[in-house]
Amino acid sequence: MAASNDLAHWRGQVFKHLLQVVLLLGFVTAIPSALLAASEAIWSIVALDLLALGWVGVIWHLRAMPYRWRVWQFLIVAYLVGVGLLLKIGPVSQIYMMLMPVLAALLLGMRPALSTLALTSLTIFFLGLHPDVALHLPGTPDSPVLRALIVALNFLFIAAVLTLSCAFLLRHLEDSSQALSQRNAELRLTATALARLNDMVMIAEVLDGPPGPGAGTVSATRIIFVNDAFERSSGYARAEVLGRSLLFQQGPATEAGELARVTAAMACAQPARAELLNYNKAGKAYWVEAELVPFTDTDGRQTHWVAVEREIDERKRSEEDIHRLAFYDVLTGLPNRRLLMDRIAHLLAAAPRDHKISALMFIDLDHFKHINDARGHATGDALLRLAGERLAQLMRKADTVARIGGDEFVVLLAHLADDLHGAAHAAAQVAEKIRTAIARDFEIGGQSYHCSASIGVTLLPKAQQQAHDLLREADIAMYRAKAEGRNGIAFFEAAMQADVERRLTLERALARALDASQLCMHVQPQVDRDGRVTGAEMLMRWPQPDGSFIAPGIFIPIAEESGLIVRLGHWALREACRAASLLAQAGRPVPLSVNVSPAQFRQPDFASRVQAALAEHGTPAGALILELTEGLLIDQRDASLARMRELAALGIRFSIDDFGTGYSSLSYLTSMPLYELKIDKRFIDDTPHDTAIVQAILAMARHLGLRVVAEGVETQEQADFLVAHDCDGLQGYLYARPMPLADFLAWLARQQA
Repeated sequence: MAASNDLAHWRGQVFKHLLQVVLLLGFVTAIPSALLAASEAIWSIVALDLLALGWVGVIWHLRAMPYRWRVWQFLIVAYLVGVGLLLKIGPVSQIYMMLMPVLAALLLGMRPALSTLALTSLTIFFLGLHPDVALHLPGTPDSPVLRALIVALNFLFIAAVLTLSCAFLLRHLEDSSQALSQRNAELRLTATALARLNDMVMIAEVLDGPPGPGAGTVSATRIIFVNDAFERSSGYARAEVLGRSLLFQQGPATEAGELARVTAAMACAQPARAELLNYNKAGKAYWVEAELVPFTDTDGRQTHWVAVEREIDERKRSEEDIHRLAFYDVLTGLPNRRLLMDRIAHLLAAAPRDHKISALMFIDLDHFKHINDARGHATGDALLRLAGERLAQLMRKADTVARIGGDEFVVLLAHLADDLHGAAHAAAQVAEKIRTAIARDFEIGGQSYHCSASIGVTLLPKAQQQAHDLLREADIAMYRAKAEGRNGIAFFEAAMQADVERRLTLERALARALDASQLCMHVQPQVDRDGRVTGAEMLMRWPQPDGSFIAPGIFIPIAEESGLIVRLGHWALREACRAASLLAQAGRPVPLSVNVSPAQFRQPDFASRVQAALAEHGTPAGALILELTEGLLIDQRDASLARMRELAALGIRFSIDDFGTGYSSLSYLTSMPLYELKIDKRFIDDTPHDTAIVQAILAMARHLGLRVVAEGVETQEQADFLVAHDCDGLQGYLYARPMPLADFLAWLARQQA
């Protein structure tokens, strides 16, 4: 339909100009012809010329009339002029008759052309019978019909050739116009789609000839098209980029390697895909995913490049976020354990080539938990961020500062020296700088907070060791620094590893012993100034197959570090209730003291477990004294007080174990439901030579109305001093060693005999 409309429009334009030419030529030729005919008194020719010229003028003027009507009018004029001239001038005027079918083919089409061709041929034949029109043909019979037929057939042949040529030409022109219109429609649709596509599209033509010196392959392209999306994203108007190089948006931060890969592919006329950092007109960088495809002509010569780009800023940000979450600590922004292990692994892999000694430091903030618990997590988090900043400021670019969890940081010092001594010296200097930096007060929310650091150091590389081995060594050294008083530096030694392995072996064996009920409780009596038994303490023992015992001072710290202390504590509580019940059944009711660890006491179900243990063995609450440490009374003070009061309401009594060795928070004693204080053996060992602390504790206890028990009484001099100063209870080897419950019953019987 579009092609037909285009052809009709073209024919209309041809007819319009044809009328103008005919009118112009008519005035130039018909008027002189009419004047000449008039001078010869050939008035029929004058009338014919003027009539034809006037008729064409009317047709030209009636432009509002239908096109085909006007064309037929024009053809009728041509036909009549041809007939008139044939009659008046003779056979030479046959040329006018040829005009009608040719114009019909051009202006109307094949069928009108064939119709007018038949009409004009018949007209030539019949007019050829007229004596004025007949043409003498030498060598032919003197027959008017034969002569007219020969002339008509020759006219038909020539006119048919011209008419059909025009008709076929127009038919092919119409078909080509239809295909061209369809292709143009497709191109318009494609152009519209490209223009409105969300992806940026650039089309560049390849310039003939090699690029200029230093221009590179990219300079041999010239942009000829960009779509709307490109204008929106780049900020450039279409006119500003036409004629420019295809990769003109690259800038200083564009990755050189990626750009070189793209230009190398373009040099070989190979498709390329890349992620590039482009710069818009305002100079702002944005990421695009670009795909460049070359186009060639039928001869295989490269002619164009098409570049399709889409913005991937959001994807890049997501990738960066994922990478940051995967490899960096959220709180401090420092590398996390995963990235640290990766960098250690790379350093180890490069060590055989570099021949350099490096160091790994494990840093733990001392007493950070106290600040975190007392001031809240917001203050604790702020302190960790500040500590991380101080560490980062001390390091070189080649070094790594990582936070691997809690208050633990790790520093990887790369390439310190060529020899172990030099590397150890350099690492010690850095460690001391770290210790000094952390020891400076932290200003948080207008308040100062003090913190110190325990630092463990190990050197690398070491044969057959991986990243996790080195991290474990630094961790072991850090714990040695803590054990030596904190705020110090310790280098890893092989003996430390052996000690750790022994502790790990003991931890596993302790868990098995607890599962197999291989532990037992011994009883150590407490006596008054007259030697009468007033109570006893339940003490945990771990017997071995050879009859020996592992001391509580060895396995209790291991249980606390591993978390087994909670299970041990609950087991000891049940054993104390069972022992108190057995003593009551034997007619020897004695209050029993049992140690409760802070971890056990803080369990949410601790009070219910105590009640369950009492109920299980029918033990009265007054037969049980729970020994707590001073530290428990400082941490989570309100919760601890509430739990103590809940148990005291049942009749449970409380004792402060090892009094004076902890925080000595004397102001808290008046608010707690306490029954007694136990003086630690270390103070008793100094008596009667140094008695100030013991005397102060006894005086304070009398003032508060608290009972006092002295632990570790081993000499008569110690006992005499304590009795002289009104100590309520004495416990130690002077009176009895810890013993099994059966032996304790026998010992009681002997004492009362």
